[in-house]
Amino acid sequence: MRLRRKAWAADWLVAHNELVITQDKAVALKGQWESVFAKDQPIYIEIGTGKGQFIIGMAKQYPEVNFIGMEIQEGAVAVAGRKAVDDIAPLPNLKFIYGDGAGVDTYFAPSEVSKVYLNFSDPWPKTGHEKRRLTYKSFLKSYQNVLPVDGELEFKTDNRKLFEYSLGSFANYGLTFDKVWLDMHNEDPENLAINIETEYEQKFKVKGPIYKFLGHFTD
Repeated sequence: MRLRRKAWAADWLVAHNELVITQDKAVALKGQWESVFAKDQPIYIEIGTGKGQFIIGMAKQYPEVNFIGMEIQEGAVAVAGRKAVDDIAPLPNLKFIYGDGAGVDTYFAPSEVSKVYLNFSDPWPKTGHEKRRLTYKSFLKSYQNVLPVDGELEFKTDNRKLFEYSLGSFANYGLTFDKVWLDMHNEDPENLAINIETEYEQKFKVKGPIYKFLGHFTD
């Protein structure tokens, strides 16, 4: 979902360029991401971080992990960054990239990322747009390129057709299926207790099931 233009966003991003990293700087940091964090810890990335509720919540819940939220929309990444700055607790384990997530291996070296999150990605429902889906094989290849062997991919959506397509894409690519949830808010209380919701999930979970996939690359 595209946000309305935020008149303040461009100036805010310039003033906070240590938190929200530009695409050019992100490319230059390939293989050196530990240098922007207070501690050298595993890095988890979210592609399409939106307004940041999920990635901020994860950074607060898991201080032993470094998190990076990637977002292509200027307004969205500025809102996310401002939320992080305004949070009561400092978050030294959180950064954002204002840039395109089409090729994460442009920004990260092999094995530099330990886990990839895809949350409520654009379903691109038209057949001719298949290659734009973040679960298409070319995207899966880019994730595999930055993850170690057994690196994890976690995917959530409320779109059943996208979920079915994605499971087929994962299987055809050779991902190992660790767990599949067909209604995660009603079938797994233990998982729900540690679930961090996105803004979208919070709004739409009452309208139907949320589907979730957890798997890993094996080679």
